Amino acid sequence: MPGGRLTQSERQQIALGLADGLAYAEIARRLDRPTSTITREVMRNGGPTAYRADLAHRATERRAHRRKPAAPRGGEVPRQAYGRDAEAVREYEETFTSVVMASGMPRMTARVMSCLTLSDSGSLTAADLVQRLQVSPASVSKSIAFLESQGLVRRERDERRRERYVVDDDVWYQSMMASARSTAQIVEIARQGVDVLVPGTPAAARLENIARFLDFVSESIARAAEQAREILHARPDTAPDVTSDAGPGAAPGPAPDVKPAD
Repeated sequence: MPGGRLTQSERQQIALGLADGLAYAEIARRLDRPTSTITREVMRNGGPTAYRADLAHRATERRAHRRKPAAPRGGEVPRQAYGRDAEAVREYEETFTSVVMASGMPRMTARVMSCLTLSDSGSLTAADLVQRLQVSPASVSKSIAFLESQGLVRRERDERRRERYVVDDDVWYQSMMASARSTAQIVEIARQGVDVLVPGTPAAARLENIARFLDFVSESIARAAEQAREILHARPDTAPDVTSDAGPGAAPGPAPDVKPAD
């Protein structure tokens, strides 16, 4: 399997593959490259709908010109736990970061999120993040503030009274609930606009449709998050019995009824 950077010809093949609707894995197979390489390349250069081979090639050249490799302390490559391949982990972290960025998260914040998520402990101090990412404390602080505002990290104190930033299953639950609450606020404001713009008018009808759609979505997200938390995070000895009165492959109990708003 070839290594090194993608060539301009390979990037053109990626663009053609995307235009043909091919999956990343199929494009990777045709180029004899890892799927993660193709995923990272596409996501950091506009995503599948906006990827352009020439623009991606020039952007990569600019990044390579600007990049200053940061040597780890002691001049040694950090060892990976559990016998992991250090290069494979580095490439995967880049891919994970690129996909998170595609959701709208700033690059530095996405790097912090990836670093926390991919650490075995799921929690790091500000000093840990500064050392691992080779960035300033101010950059870490700003990124953590953003992640906290989205409910994606929480703070706790360890036995040495150091502040640690944590990403765990409960954080993702809290983030989903925060998203549902935020959507519910949009629903409320949209419904207020219906009266202001006079019911029955085109603009009011548009707001009413927005409110009905988002109300259904926010309720569905909240119910699904609650159900997933109850089922997936329960201890084995307390988990609900999902096999009784159900055939093989049956869903774990009926989902709560969700009715669209009137």
